[in-house]
Amino acid sequence: MRRVKRCVRVVAAVATLAGGMVSAGGSPAAAGAPAPASASPGTTAGTAAGASARSGIAWAACPAGDRTAAPGQATPSRAARVECGAVRVPVDHSVPLGQSLTIAVNRIPATVPRDGGRYLGTMLVNPGGPGGSGRKLAEFVAGALPAELAGRYDIVGFDPRGVGGSRPAMHCVDPRTYYAAPRPDAVPGDAAEEQVLLGRAQEYANRCAALWPWLLPHMTTADSARDMDRVRAALGEEKITYLGYSYGTYLGAVYATLFPQRVRRLVLDSSVDPGAVWYRANLNQDVAFDRRHRDFLAWVARHNDVYRLGRTEEQTSFAWYAMRARLREHPAGGVVGPSELDDVFSAGGYSDRLWPQLASLWSRYVRQGEVSGLLDGYDRLGGHTTEDENGYAVYLSVQCADAPWPRDWAAWHADMAPLHLSAPFLTWPNAWYNAPCAFWPQPGGKPVDVRGGAGLPPILMIQSRGDAATPYQGALNLLRRLPTARMVVEGGGNHGVALSGNACVDRHLTAYLSEGKVPRRTAVCPAMPEPRAVDRMAAPRSHGQESLTRALSG
Repeated sequence: MRRVKRCVRVVAAVATLAGGMVSAGGSPAAAGAPAPASASPGTTAGTAAGASARSGIAWAACPAGDRTAAPGQATPSRAARVECGAVRVPVDHSVPLGQSLTIAVNRIPATVPRDGGRYLGTMLVNPGGPGGSGRKLAEFVAGALPAELAGRYDIVGFDPRGVGGSRPAMHCVDPRTYYAAPRPDAVPGDAAEEQVLLGRAQEYANRCAALWPWLLPHMTTADSARDMDRVRAALGEEKITYLGYSYGTYLGAVYATLFPQRVRRLVLDSSVDPGAVWYRANLNQDVAFDRRHRDFLAWVARHNDVYRLGRTEEQTSFAWYAMRARLREHPAGGVVGPSELDDVFSAGGYSDRLWPQLASLWSRYVRQGEVSGLLDGYDRLGGHTTEDENGYAVYLSVQCADAPWPRDWAAWHADMAPLHLSAPFLTWPNAWYNAPCAFWPQPGGKPVDVRGGAGLPPILMIQSRGDAATPYQGALNLLRRLPTARMVVEGGGNHGVALSGNACVDRHLTAYLSEGKVPRRTAVCPAMPEPRAVDRMAAPRSHGQESLTRALSG
């Protein structure tokens, strides 16, 4: 499943946390990766991990450089309340006294008294990916909760193993060279071009294998779910509330399957189909992204008075693919070729709030020959920073390990070639995004059989009907596996619904998080209004859906 692309370039210097975090061991270009964490003299690393769970988290002020929230998301008062800490967990949970990793955590404490009736406990959050920073999402959630919930939860974010401030933080390639633009066109024109792309995928897998042989076998979603339970224990909580978006819904569902007695409340927004992880999920995603891209093209056509790109979806589709073909021959500014264009416009599949910006840069390039919009759009929506490379390395490490993938490229080609004919927007780009799994050093294992077991409380699922990244049918499949779950369906197509500005959805969220109430049956909320068509090159304003999308890009 293609992870949420960074929708705004977030420059965040992640400092070492107080409490003895392990060094990441160098830049993305380092020749080797760090070995598992060593404990202090006289102890084993596993003993340290166990002690972390027993003794709690040493909360302290976050280091000055450790600003986890994206610019514009954290108010000064909320930033002053954020506390940082760390939890040690075993590399291999079947060997609890073996080597350990460090999970970076943060907390925005509740403001109501803990001994009163208004305090609701601890809520863990995860933005998905895999590879997203839960610490960034925690700050967003703390500031976005409706008034009835504000200050009533301790909001706890964590960077899953390998991510961001956790140590070691994974990387596999130097992003300055591996992602140097323009990259080869993701849609191969012939067998020779396909072999070039295949070679890049194999190179990435080989580099990960060389750097992280000791960690790759322990990067499954089940490993992260067990890390979550270590965090719960370190917090001193018998049960936790959890809010997960996107891949975070799968992590939450796996956690609920493994630890049903530890769940107080569970919110799953934009759900992964647990029966399709992960190869089949990508094929389903290709179809859904193509449909959502056509929604965008139809919207552009409805606003031809602003963008002048065509009066019908057929005309705007022709214009878009003609632009892509032109960039294959003549990359804009020598940088934005067809693959970079795919990176930029795939962001529109996650949030329609980006559509005016995308339509503007497209129109200005086609009608006026202006390349600055494409270059700026790529820098903000599709660029590949060190932080992005960390997220991608974790993404592959988790998904390649979670479940089986075809090991014969002929099987991939047999699926992608015909699917591209009906869903051309993202089929091949998404295939190459995941293709290193065909060459991963360890074949994927057996995924957790997600089921709602005895002891699970009512669960709230939230889903937009037209979601491209986690299609609606997959959410229905998860709903059938969780007998205590009820779903709120929003009529739009954005990825991530709760806390994005839809008052109807947030009323259901408030009722559940405050009182545990779920709808008696599936509830329906209207979609948010379509974005207004303006010739706007600037990034969208930071509120509602825009802020949520940025938080999920983690």
